[in-house]
Amino acid sequence: MATKKFAFVVKSLPYKTEASRLALTHAIASQTVEIYLEDGDNVEPVLAFIGDGVLNCLRNQKAMNTYGVTSLEQHIKNSLLLDLKVLICKEDVEKFGISEDALIMDAEDIGGETRANIVAFSEIMKEMDSSNHLLFF
Repeated sequence: MATKKFAFVVKSLPYKTEASRLALTHAIASQTVEIYLEDGDNVEPVLAFIGDGVLNCLRNQKAMNTYGVTSLEQHIKNSLLLDLKVLICKEDVEKFGISEDALIMDAEDIGGETRANIVAFSEIMKEMDSSNHLLFF
């Protein structure tokens, strides 16, 4: 029985590029690849937001009003609903002066039980180092 660990690292701004949306879509979709694995094998995705990428995690984004696109808030909530490990870089949150209350930390409103975690960059590096596949967005 083997576990393939995938780290999806988001460092892109939330708008004017598809990179963040692709990262979230791929992380969510990674849950379906188990049908292609050998019996007993599984996939463990980790979704990490670093640098400008932490801005993807802001609550109550008005993307539709500003850019005419849906925000990533629902994508992040769907990730938490699927019990994906979601990590937000503490140093970058502090650099931008963002409070935890301003971040999407849970998906309780849609039945999710998993919470995002604000962690030091060193913890994110440990996740990246232990991953079989590392994808930057």
